[in-house]
Amino acid sequence: MSAKTLMIQGTTSDAGKSTLAAGLCRLLARRGVRVAPFKPQNMALNSAVTVDGGEIGRSQAVQALACGVEPHTDMNPVLLKPNSNMGSQVIIQGRSIGNMDAVPYHAYKPKARAAVLESFHRLAEQYQCIVVEGAGSPAEINLRDGDIANMGFAEAVDCPVLLVADIDRGGVFAHLVGTLALLSPSERERVVGFVINRFRGDIALLQPGLDWLERETGKPVLGVLPYLMGLHIEAEDSISQKGSAEAGGGREILRVVAPVYPRISNHTDFDPLRLHPQVELTLVGPGQPVPPADLIILPGSKSVRDDLAWLRANGWEPAIQRHLRYGGKLIGVCGGYQMLGRQIHDPLGLEGEPGSCPGLGLLALETTLAAEKCLTRVEGTLSAGGAKVTGYEIHMGVTQGAALARPAVRLADKTDGALSEDGQVLATYLHGLFDHPEALQALLNWAGLAQAEVIDYPALRQQHIDRLADSLEQHLDLGRLAGILPGV
Repeated sequence: MSAKTLMIQGTTSDAGKSTLAAGLCRLLARRGVRVAPFKPQNMALNSAVTVDGGEIGRSQAVQALACGVEPHTDMNPVLLKPNSNMGSQVIIQGRSIGNMDAVPYHAYKPKARAAVLESFHRLAEQYQCIVVEGAGSPAEINLRDGDIANMGFAEAVDCPVLLVADIDRGGVFAHLVGTLALLSPSERERVVGFVINRFRGDIALLQPGLDWLERETGKPVLGVLPYLMGLHIEAEDSISQKGSAEAGGGREILRVVAPVYPRISNHTDFDPLRLHPQVELTLVGPGQPVPPADLIILPGSKSVRDDLAWLRANGWEPAIQRHLRYGGKLIGVCGGYQMLGRQIHDPLGLEGEPGSCPGLGLLALETTLAAEKCLTRVEGTLSAGGAKVTGYEIHMGVTQGAALARPAVRLADKTDGALSEDGQVLATYLHGLFDHPEALQALLNWAGLAQAEVIDYPALRQQHIDRLADSLEQHLDLGRLAGILPGV
């Protein structure tokens, strides 16, 4: 192994592993270090298409952006995309190998481990430093056997570990001490220190606890990171409500509503809307009424027929029909696009039991799920207005029908999606539909926001990553990491 390697593990899910890894990647890249991210195993429904035409978790794509490099399938060799409470689609080095329940996947783990180590060693030959992100917690006793996501990986490649905990949720000392206690002696030995995340208040009041923690464990606290209000780093899987506009001050506001169905995927499509000062974004969960809106968005789904049944059970079908009768606009993205048609067919049982179900019937099209997944990055123009649009396709459906004669997007070598004859319903396979400033402004105009401000989402994303790296520069004890990370 030629690259210096540091692994970030957390005491819980959402402790700050992804964020800390992204910040370290940017900090090192700014110092001229050739750095790459890595996550051995990721379980998430937010994914991205890589430069080599594969699929990885969204968090590694963001971390690659922080490094200033293109995302590659080696950066996340195992991706699990849950499609039921018991099973997931298994993606190895960017390619789906099918669906597995927990027990068959456990038996498959030796092969997954081989892919993990193969990908890691390829990266280690190309970069000076690898920042590795763990998954969940390393102290899950039932998952220790055959672990490839946390300490099992760290032991295999013999790398040091930083343990991060979130003080904002409470119990931070119990989380750190308890996690350490549940590790084996060799695993405890490789923990080089702690990072406490999302601290608010006077650090002097926390200092007695930090002193106790260092005495009790013999491990240094290498940083207490402040709570960064308004920080936006694309989520690995959790859904954020942050960033909605507040009406007032005479500013025109567009009300956008989207359902959070059980297998929602790539909800990061909404991030440019969250950050737009004129958008009031409301995400609606189970049992909640559908509020009035100017625009409804049906997002992607990993289990389209099941999520469509959930929509109907939660009153969305009549709400959408009423919304359209009163002139509202509707966008379906990927799985949401498929729901807008007349039929959805799954003859191979790729997302559940084989069979078909009626769609919402708003567009003259039908979708048949197929075994081969479409994975591609694209750019083109919106048919309505000609604004530039960029994005990526991740889907297993083949869609056909008369509605495709009025495409939503024109790409270099094909067309995509559909736009209804009355101009109210837009359907597309493109994730990242709102990312390009021209597309975002044009779509907000189409949805009813006459004077939509232009925001450059890609530039904002870079600014937030820089803000995070600035915070790490100030609050991490980089001197103690000098022997582990190059360039610090």
